[in-house]
Amino acid sequence: QVQLVESGGGLVQAGGSLRLSCVQSGRTFSSYTMGWFRQAPGKEREFVAALTWSGSSTDYADSVKGRFTASRDNAKNTVYLQMNSLKPEDTAVYYCAARMGAVVRSRYSYTYWGQGTQVTVSS
Repeated sequence: QVQLVESGGGLVQAGGSLRLSCVQSGRTFSSYTMGWFRQAPGKEREFVAALTWSGSSTDYADSVKGRFTASRDNAKNTVYLQMNSLKPEDTAVYYCAARMGAVVRSRYSYTYWGQGTQVTVSS
């Protein structure tokens, strides 16, 4: 069993930055591809970013490319999402997720999920 716990969300003004963290426990962290997703009220959960266990392969949604950076520290069983130049449309609950295999964008391909952390960007 894999447990994922996100933290780092909060309220920030437009143009500001936040760094989300997701700590994994239960299995060998370095075996998993890690993804970040978000869900705004009334909308479907959408892909944000993902990276392989080595960090050598990454993918970003077009809406966050150049502003968000995903990284991981396998020694700490932690994956991060650095979010810069935040916009009001980035407001959502952010989730981390884990899967075995390649980086993919489909949320249905991820096996394990955290409980989410709220990010609110004010204009």
